[in-house]
This record gives sequence, C-alpha cells and structure tokens, in this order.
Amino acid sequence: MKLCGALLFALVAVQAAVLLSAVPSAQASELQVGYYSKKCKGLENVVKWHVVKALKAHRRTGAALVRLLFHDCFVREIKADLEHRCPGVVSCSDILIYAARDAASFLSNGHVHFDVPAGRLDGFVSKAEEAQAELPDSTDDVEKLIANFARKNFTVEELVILSGAHSIGQGHCSSFTGRLSEPADQITPAYRELLKYKCSSGSNPPVVNNVRDEDYNTVGRFMPGFVSRLRKVPDFLDNSYYHNNLAKIVTFHSDWTLLTQKEALGHVHEYADNGTLWDEDFSDSLVKLSKLPMPAGSKGEIRKKCSVINHRLY
Repeated sequence: MKLCGALLFALVAVQAAVLLSAVPSAQASELQVGYYSKKCKGLENVVKWHVVKALKAHRRTGAALVRLLFHDCFVREIKADLEHRCPGVVSCSDILIYAARDAASFLSNGHVHFDVPAGRLDGFVSKAEEAQAELPDSTDDVEKLIANFARKNFTVEELVILSGAHSIGQGHCSSFTGRLSEPADQITPAYRELLKYKCSSGSNPPVVNNVRDEDYNTVGRFMPGFVSRLRKVPDFLDNSYYHNNLAKIVTFHSDWTLLTQKEALGHVHEYADNGTLWDEDFSDSLVKLSKLPMPAGSKGEIRKKCSVINHRLY
C-alpha cells in the first residue's frame, strides 16, 4: 500500500496531486512569500480560519491536511470563500500549501511553521495514478526509500525528517500486514500483538500510526508499561515518532527500516534527542517540498473549481 504523503507530505502532491497538478507560475526560486499581499488581502487568515475550524471539529483530519489529501468538499469551501473575495486570483495549488502549513502549525502547537512561497498555477492535467506511482510503499526497504527521495533531490536526512510526520494519522491494516509476522528484532512483540488485535476487529480497519494515541484499555491489555505515555490530546505533531521507532513500536515496515542504514539511524537518534531541531528541520523540508518544480514546458491556470479545469482541452 502506498504511503500517500504522511511520509512524503507531498513529494508529488504539489506537482501531480489527486485533485490537481500544480504548475509554478515561475521557477521555484521565484515563488514569493507575500505573493498575495496586494492581490488578495487577508488570504492567509481566510485559509487559517477554515483549517482551524475543521481541526477543532475533527482533529484527526489534520493528518490528512498535512499530507495534502484534502476531502474535495474542504477544498471547495476555502476556494469558494476566496473566489467571493478575490475572483480568479488564488490558485488551488497555493491554497493546499497554505492549508497544510496551517494544519502542521495547529497540530504542533505552533512549533512547526513556515512562510509560504506562493505564485503557483493549477495544472491542466490531474492524474491520480501518476501521483500514486511516485509515492513510496509502506513495505519498502530503506535502499528503495533513499532512491525514491534522491530522484527528487532529497537527502537521507530529509527522508528521516519527513518520516516524522508519522507521529500523527492512521493507516489501514492492509498497509502493514507484513508487520504482523515480523520477528522481535524488528517489532516489539507486545506491539505486534496489539496490532493483530486491532486488525481482527473488522475488515481492514484503520489503526493509529502512533501508539501514544491508542485507547487506554487496548494499551493496558497489551502494553501496560506504556499506559503512562499515552497522550491526552491525539495527533500531536512532534518527535515522538523517533522514540517509537527506536523502541520498535512503529506501524510500517518502511519506518522500521530506517534503523537498518547507518546514516538514517544516526538521524533517528538525532531527532529523538532534540525535538526543537526536528520542528525547525521539518518546517524547512516542507518549504523545499512546496517548491518542487514541474517538468519543463508545463502550463497552467487559476482554476475556478479545484476539481476541474476551467476549459476542456482538445
């Protein structure tokens, strides 16, 4: 099963997302912070208002926002508001970046934050299969993950940094079936039994990525010594992923496999020891992701509706 972006945030979502393919109106180096300051005053406040409203109602939605996997109705709501205020000015691609930034900030209590360079156009082509094809798989080994990131000019360190987004969100059992039979040197047996129990509760049910967000009774049954570390507020974006990984209590094989490569392992230790450093480096990595260029010659527009192009192409 593909890791739709908690791992990558949007290695492809900015350029070939399910909803749209973003096309920078200029080279990545020419995207501007404050691009809409005169074109659409108050834009960032509008986006933030919608994001905070959604997260206060359904906090778990935040993980999807950080991955840029928006429900179409959510995008439409923001777009409709901005079209009323500034018709034909703000691209859906930029809305996605602003909203993902605001979700990350909300879920981290403001520790993850960055200024958004904007000025993208929306693509004329939206092909989910192309985006999906470029995403890593939850069963990938570290060598494949490193190669995948390297194709987009991301380092081993940045792979480890972005993997930290798995401190929030959830995954379906089909995405970690192999973990249910992996040996004790790869997954803590008590956690493996917890996952088996959760997956037996239905047909491919979702399971939280971070055991610290599990329900009290389940953790008390399988991992009683961990109960004191459960979080009162779920889906808090922080460096707990790295502590969990070192303890071999992470859900995906692609998470555990980072411990098998010397440089990656060093960075896992680094961010487990320094949460503030991870907040800063995660913010920087998201900015870099937001600047991924489209292929040369790409063309775009400002979509009136994010789900469809403005005019049929012949």
